[in-house]
Amino acid sequence: MFSRTTPRSLTPTGRRFTLAGVLGTSAALILGLMSGTATAAPAKHDPVPLGQGYMGVGYLPDGQAFRPDTKQLRLDAQPEVTVKANPLGIDVSKWQGSINWTSVRGAGIEFAWMKATEGLTYKDPNFNSNYPNAYYAGVIRGAYHFARPDVSGGAAQATFFAGNGGGWSRDNLTLPGVLDIEGTCYGYSQASMRQWILDFYNTYKSRTGRDVVIYTSPSWWNTCTGGWTGMSTRSPLWVAHWTTATNPTIPAGFPYWTVWQYSSTGSVSGISGAVDRDRFGGDRSRLLALANNTP
Repeated sequence: MFSRTTPRSLTPTGRRFTLAGVLGTSAALILGLMSGTATAAPAKHDPVPLGQGYMGVGYLPDGQAFRPDTKQLRLDAQPEVTVKANPLGIDVSKWQGSINWTSVRGAGIEFAWMKATEGLTYKDPNFNSNYPNAYYAGVIRGAYHFARPDVSGGAAQATFFAGNGGGWSRDNLTLPGVLDIEGTCYGYSQASMRQWILDFYNTYKSRTGRDVVIYTSPSWWNTCTGGWTGMSTRSPLWVAHWTTATNPTIPAGFPYWTVWQYSSTGSVSGISGAVDRDRFGGDRSRLLALANNTP
């Protein structure tokens, strides 16, 4: 767990980390074909067909309608390189296309999570290149699973994820896997959704030995789990709050954040187009502790 030392600094004191997620939940999830070209990512506010999900696709800033926001541009224009204590990262999927990971690392990006799987059958087509290429470039990287509770139970999806990119090894460059859960409540009651998440967690841990990281938002977590506290001692929490505020909002049930997705409109050398930008809540030594599962 973390103990808070200042409003912007989190100091891990043990093996478990708490990531706070601030991803909102306004997008509906349906099956069907997307409109538009095959090369364009779905807009953040559009319904998400199977296989099209990525981090933040179900997120609208809490209480806001989706619209181009100049605040995002101002946030991305901030001189991030001055934040020495908080390693900078990105998260990617097929929508970023081919990535030059050597350039990404040279731009100061120290960690990345990349989409591996979705639901019970879908595998991201770029994962098999992103995962090793990031490793060889020296980027501390991990995989994430886009949850689809409408497709199967949590245990089955955790098994699929762990067997298709979500594994872990202690090598200074591999982060634990992430459960990306957002969008709608999928028709689940709060109690049923809590059980779905717990089933995913227990199965993933039995397969990998690691606590899965949870990426979500205050609005999703509060609405779909009732602000459940049951994961706060188990899983790191990832905050995805696109804001110019100094700190993100975190969902009820989690006292701290460990990783903050602060923008969806970032730019990084080696990637054409926009990319999600992330910040770690501690210094590099704590990032390595998360990767290696050490105190």
